[in-house]
Amino acid sequence: MHPILILIHLAAAVMLLLWAVRMVRTGVERGWGAALRGAMRRAGGGTGGMALAGIVLAVVLQSATAVGMLATGFAASGLIAVGPGIAALLGADLGSALVVKLLSLDLSELIPVLILLGATMFLKFEHRQVRQVGRVVLGIAFILLSLRMVGEATDPLRHSAVLPQVVRWLAGDPLTAFAVAAVLAWGLHSSVATLLIFASFSAGGLLPVEAAAPMVLGANLGGGLVAVWLTRGAGWPARRIPLANLIFRGLGAVIVLALLPFLPLDRLGSGAGVQLVNFHVLFNLALLVVSLPLTGVMDRLTARLWPVPEDPADAPGAYRSALDRASLARPGLALASAQRELLRMGETVEAMLRPAMDVLETGDTRQIARLRAMDDEVNRRHTDIKLFIAEVNRGELNGDEARRGLELAGLAIDFEAIGDMVAKNLLAQADDKARLRLRFSDEGWTELNGLHARVMANMQIAMNVLVSGDLESARELVAEKAAMRRLERECHDRHLARLRGGNPQSIDTSDIHMEVVRALKEINSLLVKVAYPILTERGHLLESRLAEPRLSSSELMI
Repeated sequence: MHPILILIHLAAAVMLLLWAVRMVRTGVERGWGAALRGAMRRAGGGTGGMALAGIVLAVVLQSATAVGMLATGFAASGLIAVGPGIAALLGADLGSALVVKLLSLDLSELIPVLILLGATMFLKFEHRQVRQVGRVVLGIAFILLSLRMVGEATDPLRHSAVLPQVVRWLAGDPLTAFAVAAVLAWGLHSSVATLLIFASFSAGGLLPVEAAAPMVLGANLGGGLVAVWLTRGAGWPARRIPLANLIFRGLGAVIVLALLPFLPLDRLGSGAGVQLVNFHVLFNLALLVVSLPLTGVMDRLTARLWPVPEDPADAPGAYRSALDRASLARPGLALASAQRELLRMGETVEAMLRPAMDVLETGDTRQIARLRAMDDEVNRRHTDIKLFIAEVNRGELNGDEARRGLELAGLAIDFEAIGDMVAKNLLAQADDKARLRLRFSDEGWTELNGLHARVMANMQIAMNVLVSGDLESARELVAEKAAMRRLERECHDRHLARLRGGNPQSIDTSDIHMEVVRALKEINSLLVKVAYPILTERGHLLESRLAEPRLSSSELMI
């Protein structure tokens, strides 16, 4: 096979692997995101519980980075402290190593069965949870298929005259192998995928353990860099969680790299691929055992290295406007800056809505006050956008520019209304629930979390539609309005059934429960309006839902 074809085959296999890992994570997040976030939040009291939660979440999500993002988000919201967040990420590293161990097993015979089962569940069933299970099963099948493709693509390389020289170079220069693997893991944004590729190479006889072991350590460092990179826009002290994890992983990797010549790697399994994966698992297990008692020390160390900025102007979340008044004479550029400002407004609204269920459960007064303060920023951006567009409209605009200005102003009004729904309704319900010391029934709380997760998923779609103007995503978003209407009705019916059954918790929280359901439905309806301009412009939206009137027999005779 020509070398270029080999590279294309290998690149395609790697991209399929990355996409499949993401597919599994997306399915789990969409199907059980609220439950997973709740499990992590409930484990937030101690380092041991958080480490265990991190292991479980990483296995389920197939990503330590995803757990890091969750922990950082909870720390930013004040729901967990930095120390437990570091423990969760250390546990997640071990969990992702266990995922590599599981997926490195020879399960290729299951690929047809998994594809058939997953595709059937995803395409033939309408129930959301069943479809997400199908997505996860398909993702696992594609992971196994991509690993088979990696083996097929690299098979011709066994007869290459260059490969033995490259392998000898890597084996003789562990620092270079370490650095190359770290950059590769960071570039792929997936330590799981990187380790699976290395394991596949080793199992195929292309990469001996002597050359691959430093690369395993480098991939662990690169995986830590990914979480730091993705959370670079978060506020302090939440960013200290991935930074502390990176310090632990970096120090551990460097120490083990120095000890590699003395480690009996040949005793870790019968083949090079097995030895490599087992080495990866043992490294992360040892890192967890050694580092877990030191999370408090690392918390204090990172607090001294990266203190919270004292200047409010430098603090993340400080008000900065994207509106460019120098562009007022050029309507196209001015409207583009208004759209950027609208995106910032939407991100603030999303940051208000995301922890709404957490504060509804905990009644944390500081968190409620912080979210209400964010509504002031939403109101300010809303006013700024309207006044800015009014100034733009005083110039010479063509028809498309005038229409776009009205659409952006309308969306700013809708986002402001969502902020009010969170601040004046959902947070008010959280206040009442905490003041009266009420508790939702388990069934009711599960329903509310499911609705909230659905609205948050639609929030993501709405923001993507606002940026991309994608027609299919816009259609999907509008379809969610009918789906949310159906879910609200089902939730209402089940709540009434619990009231008829005399459930005391449902009786006590009935008003709050129904208010939250109504607020989430109204928020979803406002989000759907992001898609209306795109669908209207392309003729995919009817002007009226009213059916044509049926004429009576007497009218037909006229």
